[in-house]
Amino acid sequence: MFADLPLKDQSSSPLLLGGELKFKKTSPLSSTSGRLWNQYYHRRFIHSTGTSIRYGLMGSVTITVIIILIVTSYLFYGPSSPTLARTPPQVDFRCHSFPTAKHRFYHHLRGYHRVHDHSSFNSQSNLSSKVSPEIHLDSKVLLFVESRYSHFGRLLIECLEAIRIKFKLEILGKNLPMLTNSDKGRFAVIIFENLEKYLYMHKWNRDILDKYCREYNVGIIGFYPSNNMNSHDSKRSEESYTLKGFPVEVIEGVQISNYHIRMESPILRIAKAGYLHHGPLTSRNFTVFRTNDSNYEYLTQALIYDPELVNQNDSSPPSSREVVSTIVQDRGTIDGIQRVLFSTGFDFWVHQMLFLDALSYLSHGKFSRPLRGYIVIDIDDIFVGEPGIRLKPPDVKALIKTQERLRAMIPGFRFNLGFSGKYFHRGNRDEDLGDDALIENANNFWWFCHMWGHSQPHLTDNLTILEAQFQANKDFAEQNKLPLSSGYSIAPHHSGVYPVHEPLYEAWKKVWDIKVTSTEEYPHLRPDRLRRGFIHRGIMVLPRRTCGLYTHTIFIDKYPDGRKRLDNSIFGGDLFYSFVFNQFNVFMTHMSNYGNDRLGAYTFESVISFLKCWTNIQLETIPPLELATKYFQTYPGEVDPVWMNPCKDKRHLSIWSANKSCKRLPDFLIIGPQKTGTTALYSFLLMHPSIQSSYPSPKTFEEVQFFNGKNYNEGLDWYMNFFPEFKENSTKIYLFDKSATYFDGELVPMRAYSLLPDAKIVTILINPIKRAYSWYQHVCAHQDPVALNHSFFEVISANEESPKPLRDLRNRCLNPGCYANLLEKWINFYSPRNLTIIDGDELKVDPVSILNRLQKFLGIEPILDYGDYLRYDSQKGFFCMIGPKNETKCLGRGKGRTYPPLDQESEKYLHKFYLPYNVALSKLLNRINQPLPQWLEEELSAI
Repeated sequence: MFADLPLKDQSSSPLLLGGELKFKKTSPLSSTSGRLWNQYYHRRFIHSTGTSIRYGLMGSVTITVIIILIVTSYLFYGPSSPTLARTPPQVDFRCHSFPTAKHRFYHHLRGYHRVHDHSSFNSQSNLSSKVSPEIHLDSKVLLFVESRYSHFGRLLIECLEAIRIKFKLEILGKNLPMLTNSDKGRFAVIIFENLEKYLYMHKWNRDILDKYCREYNVGIIGFYPSNNMNSHDSKRSEESYTLKGFPVEVIEGVQISNYHIRMESPILRIAKAGYLHHGPLTSRNFTVFRTNDSNYEYLTQALIYDPELVNQNDSSPPSSREVVSTIVQDRGTIDGIQRVLFSTGFDFWVHQMLFLDALSYLSHGKFSRPLRGYIVIDIDDIFVGEPGIRLKPPDVKALIKTQERLRAMIPGFRFNLGFSGKYFHRGNRDEDLGDDALIENANNFWWFCHMWGHSQPHLTDNLTILEAQFQANKDFAEQNKLPLSSGYSIAPHHSGVYPVHEPLYEAWKKVWDIKVTSTEEYPHLRPDRLRRGFIHRGIMVLPRRTCGLYTHTIFIDKYPDGRKRLDNSIFGGDLFYSFVFNQFNVFMTHMSNYGNDRLGAYTFESVISFLKCWTNIQLETIPPLELATKYFQTYPGEVDPVWMNPCKDKRHLSIWSANKSCKRLPDFLIIGPQKTGTTALYSFLLMHPSIQSSYPSPKTFEEVQFFNGKNYNEGLDWYMNFFPEFKENSTKIYLFDKSATYFDGELVPMRAYSLLPDAKIVTILINPIKRAYSWYQHVCAHQDPVALNHSFFEVISANEESPKPLRDLRNRCLNPGCYANLLEKWINFYSPRNLTIIDGDELKVDPVSILNRLQKFLGIEPILDYGDYLRYDSQKGFFCMIGPKNETKCLGRGKGRTYPPLDQESEKYLHKFYLPYNVALSKLLNRINQPLPQWLEEELSAI
């Protein structure tokens, strides 16, 4: 059944840094029948001058028949037919990392075959002594950038985001950020985008920073500013000078040769030592460091290359060259501070990887990326494709051979094939034989289901239709004895996975018992470095990655922007760094990438070879269910999804059900806190004919409480069902969600902003002492046993040795009143222009003025004069609503209840407790141009 097609190199590629790729030029495609006809033509119609008309007619008929045969062959066999044979590119990569043959003995003697464990390195020496256990550091980086828009600063941010390292971004000014929190250091590594900002820092700040680094064993990474360091002008004059305060010379505008990573460096962890480039590297000019001080160690090393002194054969003696480096390690033996200095940015492919190793080393392993990596390669749509581009028997044989070669480098490797049974045997004759070959060799692969007809699940809300699609595919799998035990599935075009289409998840569970899927859409397609996983309805969703190959990238000579772009991604570019940045990689490829020019095989064999050459990352392939379990054990913080607004992402909107609308999302939120008057405000707003709240919840009454607690995991559809549907051309109705627990919810600001980035935020503040006491009385009225058994003072003065139930009640009394801290979290996401703060005391005594201002803030039309709708009730002591028959409608008995006076001991304790928070609140309100409530002015004036 299998017959190998002739394989020849098709195109050429430039020399690869760090290895060699050799490609041969191939001749253009030609047809045997075409060549025969050319010979016939010249012989019969040019060189035979005395021929008859009869032979001419016969020749014309012959030409027509041959053309018909060629066109028929092309249409029947496709562009990859033997008649029009193409040559897939071949992997021809030569590794130059150590140990090579001449280095192996030296490498073994010195023990550098071991990967360095940076958690065992003391930052003030290279000895294997544990870092002092008394030193406490947060796993966070302090990053100083030139500006928020600087190019290299953005690259550093993207790198830290990709590797999931938390960081604080600072633009260096007169003052440093706070470096410690109690006895704990806030930052484990400090990075300067511009090394000169550190060298020429104000002496006061420099002393503080250096003292912090010494006391907490914190290292510094600095990048020398790129003064024309990317210049390709070989005639640029060489300049040199000494770094301020360091015995290191900077040389700009030089060319180098024999550029390599030194095996002696203790910094190496991910990266392997070796020659990045043999001979002169003349394509650009470099900025390099030079030092003879023994306290400094080169991480990379090269020789200055001068074409006027060194001939083209590079035969001059080594003594005529100078040893330099692009990355120098300050071992910290002089001033007790370890530093890693880069003379250039990330323009050379290996520097980004060495930057990660420097982070790992200087943080004592806090930022060490695990060297065990996992890979699954999905081949989607294995039977889906137009005739002419599908797999043929030789392609299936080549796929198996590719799998065997990859398995030699990756333990357990298997391709994971996705199928839609409806398209089985939909190609030409050879392609149908290719389908048969896949079935005959089914046990060589893993298999997973798509939809039977490759349709997009979000296009129907009918669960029965989705179940029928999955069942048809399941029947096909059983008839053809496909091995299906992975519990894995992919929806066509990622439809319905995210944004979530609930019927898809239900049908998956019912028909296939799916436990794992993956998508490139969460939280967004781009940037891909921010893709994450989540779990919904018991199905684990993994982030899916692309490799530069799509359904249309099937021929190397037609690759977008040329072959060089693909090779750049493979050899030290985006695809290579997908493995460096991510421990878990699920790649999306397509059937057509393994036929035609077989770019899938070329791409992955090349990148895995390059990865094994230059990194210590050890890849392994495990089944999808096992992979997903490991993923969420590694990243437990990703279990809960973050619901984004589908209408803010065109791609998400295109795979979201047409029956859903963002008009069912609220325009504003009343966030609390509790016991400040939110229920009264809620009731007053509902009197407006253009304002409508969420529907009541059977469990939490007028509050949905979606963004905090378990309700968030119910999903976006669940939340939207609490709001009414509106026709496209209907009058604007302003929707709102009032949930007083939102104010102090830890994740609520982020979740709310993700879904409702344009929403207005309304909060009510009263004296925090009054709020705390009101909350205590509230839980007493609800028969809370802890409150009933303890006085108010006993609750608020509970310490960390008190029973947990008492401490929990203390926190619920006190924490929501720390207004400044909590408002800061909201301002971190929402603009202050989207936030209004209502004085709770004013709401009680003059609600009409408050509501008139609030309507203008919210942009409500028409403006309602609440003076006609509210009336003061002397018995209740506050304003109530006026009913349709002019009757007074007040809130329930639980609202406005009278409490015993607050005892002086508790009041004095709370005054002292809340004083710093009230001072911080006044500063915050002044900063965001919000007026100070009357109660806050009174509290501060009493100091």
